[in-house]
Amino acid sequence: MKEKEFKTPDKLWNIMFISVFISNVLFALSTQMSNSLLSLYAKSTGAPADQIGQLMSMFALTALIFRFIAGPAMNAYDRKKLFQMSMTLFGISYIGYAFAPAVSSALGLNVILVMKIFRLIQGIGNAFGNACMLTIASDCIPKEQFSSGMGIFALAQAVGQAIGPTVGVFLKDLFGFNVTYVITAAMMFGSVALVGAIVHVPNHGDGKFVLSFENMIFKRALYPSIITFLINLGFTSINSFFLVYAEERNIPNASLYFTVNALVLMAARPFIGKVTDKYGFVKTTIPAIIVTSLSLFLIGQSTKLWHLVAVGVINSFGYGAVQPAVQSMCMKSAPPEKRGSASSTNYIA
Repeated sequence: MKEKEFKTPDKLWNIMFISVFISNVLFALSTQMSNSLLSLYAKSTGAPADQIGQLMSMFALTALIFRFIAGPAMNAYDRKKLFQMSMTLFGISYIGYAFAPAVSSALGLNVILVMKIFRLIQGIGNAFGNACMLTIASDCIPKEQFSSGMGIFALAQAVGQAIGPTVGVFLKDLFGFNVTYVITAAMMFGSVALVGAIVHVPNHGDGKFVLSFENMIFKRALYPSIITFLINLGFTSINSFFLVYAEERNIPNASLYFTVNALVLMAARPFIGKVTDKYGFVKTTIPAIIVTSLSLFLIGQSTKLWHLVAVGVINSFGYGAVQPAVQSMCMKSAPPEKRGSASSTNYIA
């Protein structure tokens, strides 16, 4: 039976976009919940500091390696099924964390080794997960609302950042680590079912998996991806040492910066997306990059909590504008059948 021709919906809030958006919220929320608890969980099992460090870093390293495979896979195979596979891998990893002590006892293995195995599985799932979501989302956003749609889609990350760690700690205190990870697994399996209910997702794959440089890295997406790399290099370098820096300057409750930053992002991103659609990428992104640079400079001048809170607001309008705008440029640079490579190139950066 011939596949029904896919037509991009006329409205942004269509059934496909809503399904992918909710899945993205669940994905971001569960990831933030898990990452905020995993080091504490590993420590509670008696794991030494160096092993905990390896456990935490394996996720990003594994995801980076498999992203080079994710692009060609999304060009060749059904992206909806790949997305469901990635969420299933996340669910399996969370179940693995929940029962890691029992598994290690039954198999006679060190518990941290068992957790590392499931951390690898989670990393593989991550390599495909957010790239597949971005690709599917780009297929169901109307052309004239592309940047605003990407801004709303990226809102899920802000939601996860704002409430994920708090929700994770709350559930851990209420139920313990094991039950909390079962809950995060249920969120992932729920996401699999939700995406399965999408009426129609375009399948641009030709079934031919080719592991070539052209398939792994989409050349026209390199320019916006380099911007992504440079912006995130500065942003994450600051964030990694932010709380240590605040402690050295005797600034109490500095974590409020992250909460304010995330909350303002949630409010700002839909508005910024509309501005990008109206005035274009260049007129929006260049000022946003300048504002982002200014916010990072001001962090270095801050000596009081209200300074950091103010910088958090400024940063939201800078970084919050750059990320979805650059993602939009990445996805617009590629034809539908090559958006898997473009999405993967963006996330590799």
